[in-house]
Amino acid sequence: MIKYITYVLYNTHLNQFYMGYTSDIERRIKEHEIAELHHRNKDFNLIYYEAFTSKKDAKRREKYLKTTQGRRMLRLVLRDTLK
Repeated sequence: MIKYITYVLYNTHLNQFYMGYTSDIERRIKEHEIAELHHRNKDFNLIYYEAFTSKKDAKRREKYLKTTQGRRMLRLVLRDTLK
């Protein structure tokens, strides 16, 4: 059973990723949308996610995606999405 999601949001204007993990992806996306209302140019869209049964695995994956190598992997895997 899926309990945790590692997700990637992307801002096309800033060409910037935001990574995180959560046990409730719908709630977390709504929280990001509310935060966007208070900041300019924070138009982040969900472009990638992975599901895990273990919180530890989800957190480890988030940590990897935040590394240079992880960001490179995302840009390679999502190259058509990021165009």
